[in-house]
Amino acid sequence: MGGIAVILSIVCIFIFLVKEVVPVFFPPHGAQVGHIVGAPPSAAFPQSSLIGMDEYQEIIYQLTAGPDRQIRFFNVQSGAPITLDLPPELATVHVTAIARAVGVGNRFAFGTDDGRIIPLTVEFTAGYEEGGRLIVPTVTLGTPVQLTPSKEPIIRLAYQPTERGTFTAALTDHGHLWYAALPSDITPVALTGHGSESVTALIFDSRGETLSIGTAAGNLYHYEVREGSRPSLAETASVVPPGASVTALSYLIGDRSLAIGSSAGDVSVWMPVRQAQESSTTRFRLIHQFDAHPSSVTVISPSLRDKGFITGDTQGNLFVHYSTSSQTLLKLQGNQQGIRTLTFSPKADGAVALTDQGELLTYSIRNPHPESTFATLFKPVWYEGYEKPEHVWQSSSGADDFEAKFGLVPLIFGTLKGTLYAMLVAVPLALSGAIYTSMFMHPNLRAKIKPTIEIMAALPTVILGFLAGLWLAPLLERMFPAIVAMTVAVPASVVITTVLWQYLPAAIVRRLRPGMESFVLIPVIICAAWACLGLNQQIESFLFGAEYKSWFATHWGLRYDQRNALVVGFAMGFAIVPIIFSISEEALSNVPRHLIAGSLALGATRWQTLVKLVLISASPGIFSASMIGFGRAIGETMIVLMATGNTPIMDWSLFNGFRTLSANIAVEIPEAPHGGTLYRILFLAAMLLFVFTFLINTVAEVVRQRLRTKYSQY
Repeated sequence: MGGIAVILSIVCIFIFLVKEVVPVFFPPHGAQVGHIVGAPPSAAFPQSSLIGMDEYQEIIYQLTAGPDRQIRFFNVQSGAPITLDLPPELATVHVTAIARAVGVGNRFAFGTDDGRIIPLTVEFTAGYEEGGRLIVPTVTLGTPVQLTPSKEPIIRLAYQPTERGTFTAALTDHGHLWYAALPSDITPVALTGHGSESVTALIFDSRGETLSIGTAAGNLYHYEVREGSRPSLAETASVVPPGASVTALSYLIGDRSLAIGSSAGDVSVWMPVRQAQESSTTRFRLIHQFDAHPSSVTVISPSLRDKGFITGDTQGNLFVHYSTSSQTLLKLQGNQQGIRTLTFSPKADGAVALTDQGELLTYSIRNPHPESTFATLFKPVWYEGYEKPEHVWQSSSGADDFEAKFGLVPLIFGTLKGTLYAMLVAVPLALSGAIYTSMFMHPNLRAKIKPTIEIMAALPTVILGFLAGLWLAPLLERMFPAIVAMTVAVPASVVITTVLWQYLPAAIVRRLRPGMESFVLIPVIICAAWACLGLNQQIESFLFGAEYKSWFATHWGLRYDQRNALVVGFAMGFAIVPIIFSISEEALSNVPRHLIAGSLALGATRWQTLVKLVLISASPGIFSASMIGFGRAIGETMIVLMATGNTPIMDWSLFNGFRTLSANIAVEIPEAPHGGTLYRILFLAAMLLFVFTFLINTVAEVVRQRLRTKYSQY
């Protein structure tokens, strides 16, 4: 009954892990949920209409170019217009272009037929009346500013208010492109870097540092405007297929990735990449390519929460993409009515689109885990700010525009790295100790040593981790040259002692009973270690010629971190030595004594008996001990958590840290939002540990049974 209960418990744990992990890989869902009759956009102006909604998706607003009512509000549930008193100044304005500012907030600018721009802000105030939520919109109009000197009508507009001022760029119906930083008494600057190419898209980044211009020839002109009144053409790139034009531009959250749509239906993301590791020079490069639309892309709307964005085309199709994974997550089929403009809801759970016929279409989108795909978890990903695709784990940051990096490969690598170094320390010590205890040690001494080592297994790993992080790591950093010398001095001293032992007079040797040689070797080992520690500085000068850290950095390019894999190898190896020792010693001691006696009686030495008989007969138990120690090390948490820097890097160097799956779960699960992507990926990490342990134990048992069958004659 106990065995069945254990099996059922393990099965239930596995089912629970699967239940928490599976939703990460569920495909997103979306559908059109509403239809409202709005005002048709003007065919005479390319930027004649913009739409938006509040964060609760209860109110939709439409901004329309023309001499009549420019702002309309609608109730999403009923579709009925909402009456609102608008600024009276709008009655005398003829709007010819509308631009939305990049970033959070409903900030816009109207371009007029006489070359002016008028800032405008839409705000929503939420309150509660009679137990229900009441959202009230307000419209605030700014001071008009003359932008074009010749008072030509503005047909395209880019607008971006920042802490340093307001930046604007306007294309007139005469083909002139003007740039100005407001408020300013400086004359607007004409931008001519694009030559005679027709401008089809304009956009600033949210900080007002760059202006990107797309043209009908398929080129992107990238202006640096950090100096305010002195824009300079920094780069020109062909960003769409030959023969196509740039039809839509949009910066994703964070202002590094620029989403580009073309008349051929292509959707791509470009971002600046450093030309060399030590250089600050960057060039725009194609990073992500997405599924193409069947017709020309008309608009791109970014998510305000993550690296996702939504695109629309001339056939009414809406595609939802996610930049980090290079995936088109969702395709909503259109009704052959072209999408003039659209917007992602503030919570990225819906969208509203305006068609050429003036219909406002609302969509519900369920996509709770866009960051998680097999590729983002287990393959290299090209993240913002990186020179190439890499495996990275970085689940959080202090910035709202952070790009989540959920690569599990560095954590798997760290788990295997820590386990490997721990096994390299533990297995030789534990097996050598087990062999000596069972075959050579005096029985009276064995009766005391074996229980003492087994008691070591009861030491709490949090104590071992505490000592490793606060005592062993600084000590090892100071005494590292001596530790290197010990790897040679200690074995050499043991060999020299054993050779000299053979030449001692028999009268002296007889005074020490067989199996008590450790009382001779232990002082020798202590003296060798003490001598190395005392000569630490001299050894450092002899081996490295200077400080060993600078020597490693100069000759091998390695950086020594105080909490590193070497510390973990010693500490975690110490933790698993008792397990491997105890099981191996039992396996060696259980070899029938009559077989050992027969081997010795036939003239074999104890060492020959050990190698030719005992090790072979005990090999199933020794292998099981090693595998149990491996499983114990692979799941260790507290030692790794406290004795390493918990840096998720992929490097086999002994001198830097790492992060394991178990330590990562312990660090991040308290702050992971329940049901969120990080929460579920941490459960995925737990399931990987579960599977690793299961596979290791299964393989160990299969091998043990085969060894037992093969060597059963012994």
